This record gives sequence, C-alpha cells and structure tokens, in this order.
Amino acid sequence: MNVNQINTLVLAYLGDSIYELYIRRFLIEKNINKVNDLQKEAVKYVSAKSQSAFLNKLTSNNLLLEDELDIVKRARNAKTLSHPKNVDILTYKHATALEALIGYLYILKKEERINEIMKEIIGE
Repeated sequence: MNVNQINTLVLAYLGDSIYELYIRRFLIEKNINKVNDLQKEAVKYVSAKSQSAFLNKLTSNNLLLEDELDIVKRARNAKTLSHPKNVDILTYKHATALEALIGYLYILKKEERINEIMKEIIGE
C-alpha cells in the first residue's frame, strides 16, 4: 500500500483515534482516577484548538521531517465540506493536519516517531 495515495482525511480519521489513545494512556499514567477528571484533562489535548496549537509548535520549532511536512500540507489543504461550529475553518484544518500526520506515521509503523511527537505535545 502506498501511503501517499491514501486520502489525507482518511489518514486523519485513523490518526484521530491513535492520538486520542496516546492522550488517554498519558492521562491514566498520571494517576487520574476519575472519569470526569480524565475527560476534562483530555479536552486540553484533543480539542481542535489545542491540536492546532500543537501543530504550530511542531512546525515553528522545525521538529517535522520533510515527508511529515508534506502530509501536513496536503491535509491542511484538503477540501472539507464541513467543520464544527465552535471552531473556525483554519483551526479545524490544522487540527486535521496533525491527526493526518499521526495516521500517516501509524500506517508506516513508525511508532517511535509517534512517541517523539507525542512527547513534544504532552511536554515530556
């Protein structure tokens, strides 16, 4: 399978679940034991606004490789028919681009690279 032929929105669909799994594991490892507290903390990482800010951090600090930047650009520029009402389209596209990046790396079985990126996001 050629990962570059996969629609970036499909990569984002996959990346969304992988990203959320990493965040949930991170929060549980912080010994947060109440579901409501877990949910409140998770929103700080999984909201479109947060994901957009994390992508900006990764790109501003030149932490992405060339192929990763290509996926981010493709996903950011992908045509979307809708977006959530509580976020502007640009923020939504950046969040989608971060999710596509995670999906891309997952398809390529680059778990160590996902770990590096997630450590940057969670501040470890």
